Amino acid sequence: MSRAPTTVAAHPPASRAPSSPRSSGARGFPRSSPSPRLRGEGWGEGQLADRVLYRDGLILVIDKPAAIAVHPGPGGGPDLESGFDELRFGLTHPPALAHRLDRDTSGCLVLGRHPKALRRLGALFAAGQVEKTYWAVVDGQPPETEGRIETGLKKLSRGSGWRMIADPAGQRAVTDYRIRGASDGRTWLELRPRTGRTHQLRVHCADLGCPVAGDPVYGHGESGDPLMLYARSINLPLYPARPPIEVTAPVPPHMLAALQSLGYEEARAA
Repeated sequence: MSRAPTTVAAHPPASRAPSSPRSSGARGFPRSSPSPRLRGEGWGEGQLADRVLYRDGLILVIDKPAAIAVHPGPGGGPDLESGFDELRFGLTHPPALAHRLDRDTSGCLVLGRHPKALRRLGALFAAGQVEKTYWAVVDGQPPETEGRIETGLKKLSRGSGWRMIADPAGQRAVTDYRIRGASDGRTWLELRPRTGRTHQLRVHCADLGCPVAGDPVYGHGESGDPLMLYARSINLPLYPARPPIEVTAPVPPHMLAALQSLGYEEARAA
């Protein structure tokens, strides 16, 4: 029995498809047609396949929506992984996660289409060769226009819950940041994690004195805002003889007004 497609929130289309040198398929595979979302044909059907930002013979990059887990959890509820069967695009098996994003973080999520692809992606992530850029709206402002946060991160369990804390005895975690705009007590930050620890960006922003807006664990979640953090873009040096694959996700609807108030303009947001 085939699994019903996973339904996710409708969203605006991306402004344009990736340029042709980075959109062509891997050797031996035909170039894939952009999804309806990339072609700009309306708001999408609300299916997971409509959120594909990039596809070739080895990988998919999808625009993960906020407020949905990437894989099934002990508490149940919807998850992305259960809908990966609709992302086979002619292959025998569904793709699998090459990395993860938090439940409430949206944006670029990379999937490997078969074991060989997952091994190659795993090696790139492990070697720190994947460049990830996040955008966040934070409460407050860092003391410097740009800088680097370097701490240890350690998991602290209490009762039925847990959180990550900065601890010199924990795993090394490094994040570069720069301010892109600030107004009325909030700041638009560009974040580039150099390591991939759990909740790294959220803890590091809080450690700077400016937690991510809407963060119920490390910030002021009582504001009622959703988490204002998303994976803006990813750069993957997947093919040695070709330029890196560069994929950008559009600003999610729940962050658009906040970013615009801090100076975001789509045409100038490279």
